[in-house]
Amino acid sequence: MIDFIDPNHVVRVDFAADKVISGKHRLAIPGLVNAHTHTAMTLFRNYADDLSLEDWLFNKIFPAEAKLTGEDVYWGTMLGIAEMIKSGTTSFADMYIHMDHVAEAVTNTGIRANLTIGPLILNAGEMGRTVEDTDRCREYFKKWNNSSKGRIKVYLEVHSSYMFTEEYLKNAVDLAKELKTGIHTHILETKNELETSVEKYGMNSAEEFNKCGLFDVPLIAAHCVHLTDKDIDILKQKNVNVVHNPTSNLKLGSGIARIPDMLKRGINVAIGTDGAASNNNLNMFEEMNLTSLIHKGVNMDPLLISASQAIKMATLNGAQAIGFGDVTGQIKKGMKADISIIDTDKLHFTPSNNMVSSIVYSCQGSDVDTVIVDGKILMEGRELKTIDEELVKYKVKECLKA
Repeated sequence: MIDFIDPNHVVRVDFAADKVISGKHRLAIPGLVNAHTHTAMTLFRNYADDLSLEDWLFNKIFPAEAKLTGEDVYWGTMLGIAEMIKSGTTSFADMYIHMDHVAEAVTNTGIRANLTIGPLILNAGEMGRTVEDTDRCREYFKKWNNSSKGRIKVYLEVHSSYMFTEEYLKNAVDLAKELKTGIHTHILETKNELETSVEKYGMNSAEEFNKCGLFDVPLIAAHCVHLTDKDIDILKQKNVNVVHNPTSNLKLGSGIARIPDMLKRGINVAIGTDGAASNNNLNMFEEMNLTSLIHKGVNMDPLLISASQAIKMATLNGAQAIGFGDVTGQIKKGMKADISIIDTDKLHFTPSNNMVSSIVYSCQGSDVDTVIVDGKILMEGRELKTIDEELVKYKVKECLKA
């Protein structure tokens, strides 16, 4: 926990540090929060590119995921966590399969995470066939929620409106209320999803989710590309957390979400990378940069989404979105010590006339020197302390041979 911040840069005489980290040519920022990803999809990096979302998901990703074992997911998650730590991310929200193995990876590495477990088991090799298993969710929640000294929080996964029936959507809400937890979902990522939802339910995904009560529990809503004005009003009224995924949405040709409109309405908007199969990395500095730039460009307004707004979206807004807003997301007395330290002694940081601008418009993920989560050093001098980087790369390559 952060005990003391000295605004006058004077060392306390009543305090003796166990360890001192030099701040020379360094900048400490709140740890970045990747508010929507599928971490183990690092296994499919550069595997299925230049495709529409539906073709990519149903014809490439789901069949490949059907072959994954728990061990595969563990090492894919370890790879993703290593990549996130090395680029300054200290918390993330994950939605995937074999989630016990994901929780083990989070526990072993020291990072902070919101992990989801789905009440529906999808047979990815037989699209359309699902089995409901709420007992599995209860067991997972009991085992992992608030574990690792509070570093793990468990939500339910509702993948999307097109993967659920109305009955299953309502059941998921009932289970979330029973467990007193939230839901992590995708909403209106593509026009095809919009059209499919209207055909299936007679309304779009956001309207259907609202009807079924998903907006009445804490909700992480990824993408939200094709919202109407009415949808945005409802999301604001219901305090839904939106996660912007600019790289993934651009790469899959899904469109550009109306983020400036949402921010103006006071919606809490965070940032996520999505999975490395549709990004193809987990670098939050790139997402901050793109978040600020694309909205200026498409709206022809250089005043939209300032550097400071982008940083807030990637830190405090993200922490609030994934349920950790009371403990992290800012460097402040009483908050958990989740801190990333940037090496600013670089050509592309020189001169740094405005450090806030430098973070969004100049900084690279590889500029992160040290990462601390809950007061524990996870990386120092670019060296990972809780992960054997070479072993992870070796194990991932072995997984892909199987």
